[in-house]
Amino acid sequence: MRALVIDDSRAMRRIVGTILKDFGYDVREAGDGRQALDALEEGRAEGWVPDLCCIDWNMPVMDGLQFVFAVRANPGYRQVTLMMVTTESETGQIVKALAAGAHEYLIKPFTADALRDKLALLGLLPEEVTA
Repeated sequence: MRALVIDDSRAMRRIVGTILKDFGYDVREAGDGRQALDALEEGRAEGWVPDLCCIDWNMPVMDGLQFVFAVRANPGYRQVTLMMVTTESETGQIVKALAAGAHEYLIKPFTADALRDKLALLGLLPEEVTA
């Protein structure tokens, strides 16, 4: 399994990335939505397309919602699962992200168990982790 962690906070990228690595993911990182789109293009060129993108909402250059719209506009990324991982907790924001094409929504702060539960819901938890 492959994941792209998109967050302008290096510490948060490290936290999410470490949890995903512990679950068996090959993880790459991006500091904003624009860098993430570039990483998707570079990855596709080398045969590395993520199964999952964990996306912060509030970032400079291109925010998480703009990233979701951009990814959903590209048919080459239809198979990529998008999960918002953000402090935005208002119902309206959650609805907006899901309507834009995000598959799941995890509110910060969260636990590794909460992330594992979301991955299990999405069918993206490797079997050895569920056992």
